[in-house]
Amino acid sequence: MDKRKALAESLIALGDDHLILGHRLSEWCGHAPMLEEDLSLPNMALDLLGQARNLYTYAGELEGKGRGEDDFAFLRTDREYKNLLLVERPNGDFAHTMLRQFYFAAFMEPYWQQILSNSSDETLRGIAGKAAKEMAYHIRHTGEWIIRLGDGTEESAKRVRAAVDALHHYTNELFTLTDAMRSAVEDGALPNPETIKPIWSNTIEHVFSEAFLTIPDVPFPQQGGREGHHTEAFGHLLSELQYMQRTYPGMTW
Repeated sequence: MDKRKALAESLIALGDDHLILGHRLSEWCGHAPMLEEDLSLPNMALDLLGQARNLYTYAGELEGKGRGEDDFAFLRTDREYKNLLLVERPNGDFAHTMLRQFYFAAFMEPYWQQILSNSSDETLRGIAGKAAKEMAYHIRHTGEWIIRLGDGTEESAKRVRAAVDALHHYTNELFTLTDAMRSAVEDGALPNPETIKPIWSNTIEHVFSEAFLTIPDVPFPQQGGREGHHTEAFGHLLSELQYMQRTYPGMTW
């Protein structure tokens, strides 16, 4: 596969992860359980959307077809999005949202760090410099909440355990490689997710031990997002995300 095309496809998929998760977090604006979180959750969403913009913009440059961030975000069909199934899962309750973000951030922080340290692509290293710091905050913030919920009341512990049961079987997809990503890894532009797995596992194990949570066995992990196969919830998300651009084609701010 052509190196530029492979990297562009890989960055679009990563951009999709950040766009969709950022949109999910934005749904909490005005609905969070406390004022601090009504500020923190939208700010984390903005971090993710900013990273998505950077990834889409660079992917468009590599692709050379004239597409930009709005084209990738708003003008594709559901099968053209290659985001992880984890990030499209509905918010559920507060425990579900915190755990979903924790799982994702625990992967992306070391992923960005490896890009920053080892990537052969200068533009990606520039994007990673800011993104790694943002993801470090996301790990700290969500990890503290997982501990508070797991080591809190009977009700909060019950809810976070239910979140683990609902979401953990989506985490294996974090470490899968598409053909395009494999090519980008071989070219030295992107890290191999398998090298991140021990770091991710250590982060999860550390927080779960303090939260009195057990990591479940997952004999049949759920995946397919990287191939464009999504859950029913994704269609509803996309109809809301794309509403303005579909209703008023070509609209700009």
